[in-house]
Amino acid sequence: MKTKLTKEEQEILESYERGEWVPVKNLSKRKAELMGYARNTLKKDKRLNIRISERDLTELQKKAVGEGLPYQTYVSSIIHKFVSGKLIEAKN
Repeated sequence: MKTKLTKEEQEILESYERGEWVPVKNLSKRKAELMGYARNTLKKDKRLNIRISERDLTELQKKAVGEGLPYQTYVSSIIHKFVSGKLIEAKN
């Protein structure tokens, strides 16, 4: 029985087969480094209060549900992506 791969899974498999994946030399050190990055990125030590339209809030909440996130976390991730230059405009 052959497994059907998603497009993303197929791209990962092809990347692996091309030899683009290399082992990490010091896994525990790299893991600690990445955990530190994540901790600093996800640390929420400031509060921001804004007023937005009810319609916008409802749409944000719907999109957050689609991403499996609480809406405040979703909004925070959008802001983080924007300030880090990683927010990509959706093409309609």
